[in-house]
Amino acid sequence: MGLFDAILGRSKPVRPDLDQLFAVPSAALTLQAATGFTPTGLGSVCFAGVEGGGFARLQEDVRELLDADTERGGVPVEFSRDAYGYTWLLATQPADDSAALVNDLHAVNTLLQDGGFGPHLLCSLIGFRDAEGRALALVYLYKRGTFYPFAPLPGGAEKRDNQLELQVRGVLGDDLRVEKDLSRWFPVWGAPGL
Repeated sequence: MGLFDAILGRSKPVRPDLDQLFAVPSAALTLQAATGFTPTGLGSVCFAGVEGGGFARLQEDVRELLDADTERGGVPVEFSRDAYGYTWLLATQPADDSAALVNDLHAVNTLLQDGGFGPHLLCSLIGFRDAEGRALALVYLYKRGTFYPFAPLPGGAEKRDNQLELQVRGVLGDDLRVEKDLSRWFPVWGAPGL
C-alpha cells in the first residue's frame, strides 16, 4: 500500500485464508459427538457475481474439475444466482466424506483466487442435519478467516435458532476459528447446501 492509499483511506483487499477449511472434518466429528448433527455431503461457495469471458472460462474450469468426480460416482457441480446477484456453486459428496467435500470447496476457492477473483469470494457453507431434520451450516467468511454457525428454524419463516447457534459456537471453539463479532453472523437464507 502506498502513501497516497494510506492518506485517502484505501486498502488492499484481504487475501482469503483458504486453508482454514481443512479444519472442518475434525470439527464435524466434534459437532456430531456433542450435538448429533452430521454432515449432509452438501457444501457451497458464494461469490459476488462477475461477468465476462475470463469468468466464463473459470466457471468451465471449475465444472471440469468437480464434474470429473462423476466418473467416480460423484454428482455434477451446480451453479445458481440468488436474488441479490451473488453466484453460488453447490458441490456434493457422500455424507460420510466431509474431507472430500472440503477438498472440492478448497479447489474451487483456489481456482477463483488464482484466477484473480479472490476479492469476490464471500463465504463457503458446509451443511449438517440432526436426527430431527433440523438444518445447520458452518459458514466460513473469507475476509475474516473465521467460521460461524447458521441454524434456520424449520418452516421457512426466516427465523434463526439462536440458542443452537450459540451452543455450536461453544462446542467448536477449540476446533475452528469462530467469529467473535455476532453482528457478522449474517443469515444465508435459502443458500444451496443448507
